[in-house]
Amino acid sequence: MELDEKKYLYLLIILPLVVLLFLMNMYWKKRKQKEFGDLEIINKLSPERSVFKPVLKLIVFLLAFLCLIIGLVNPRIGTKLETVKREGIDIVFAMDVSKSMLCEDVAPNRLEKSKQIVSQIINQLGNDRIGIVAYAGSAFPVLPITTDYSVAKMFLQGMDTDIVSSKGTSLDEAIKLSSTYFDEKSKTSKLLIMLSDGEDHSDGAEAAAEEANKIGMRIVTIGIGTEKGGTIPLKVNGVVQGYKRDKNDEVVVTKLNQAGLELIAKETKGGYVSGNNTKEVLDYIKKTLDNIQKTEFESTQMSNFQSQFQWFVGFAFLLLFLDIFLLEKKTNWVKKLDLFNDEK
Repeated sequence: MELDEKKYLYLLIILPLVVLLFLMNMYWKKRKQKEFGDLEIINKLSPERSVFKPVLKLIVFLLAFLCLIIGLVNPRIGTKLETVKREGIDIVFAMDVSKSMLCEDVAPNRLEKSKQIVSQIINQLGNDRIGIVAYAGSAFPVLPITTDYSVAKMFLQGMDTDIVSSKGTSLDEAIKLSSTYFDEKSKTSKLLIMLSDGEDHSDGAEAAAEEANKIGMRIVTIGIGTEKGGTIPLKVNGVVQGYKRDKNDEVVVTKLNQAGLELIAKETKGGYVSGNNTKEVLDYIKKTLDNIQKTEFESTQMSNFQSQFQWFVGFAFLLLFLDIFLLEKKTNWVKKLDLFNDEK
């Protein structure tokens, strides 16, 4: 079960307030009756007045109001299962999270720019399955292949340069780990989208790309950064404390290695696109996806949640209708049973 409009739950605070007002009103009536005269005499002057009926009317009103609130919240319950068949491709996003991605030669920085691009690509996907890999000196699986785009975006936003402990950038490790996300025997089209500044501190990226090509994996590389490059700021609570330095205490300048990224893409008959213009990237990826054959890769059972608000709203109006006929005088058949001391 899921709640469609949780924001209306705050209305529940009205219920105890109504009870409090009722008790204050009862107290005020008692006090005024004492001021008017003896309570026993007053009760004899109004023998048909019921002590229980006002409480019953309050309970009916509270139940009706509670049902109206639940109706506004609109609980939805999965009442049936249906088979959903999807047709698309498998896509893995390999995100470079090395320290060089903190460079601000593209706004706000290379890593945040990468997140924005991936999020926008996900927005334009249809029934494709996606996975996420993070890499620096080694590769780390962030999210396995899934069709849940909202979960993918949640994991994406949580990525930072501390997610992988090893320093440097190893493109070959990213390609090798991404390859394990795909079923080699499956006929589903396989696409790896790598986002990086192209700086590679390891050997073997081309060899890894060649192996990926053997299982039918296509690689599209997106270059994040500029050829002029920039420094890597070291921040504490958003305030720059300095800049990353090398072993010789020289300020590190990191630059986009476009040639290296183009070579990796070429090994798998993929393509390269600059990530500095998000619209150009989205257009390029859309064109690429349109030219890749889609296959039926999944047949799954999904719950079809149906709204249940009408039952609660209907019951609320029924209770309010009954409340009209609940008078504050004693009921004859209840008097005979002597329930709730209604005779007194």
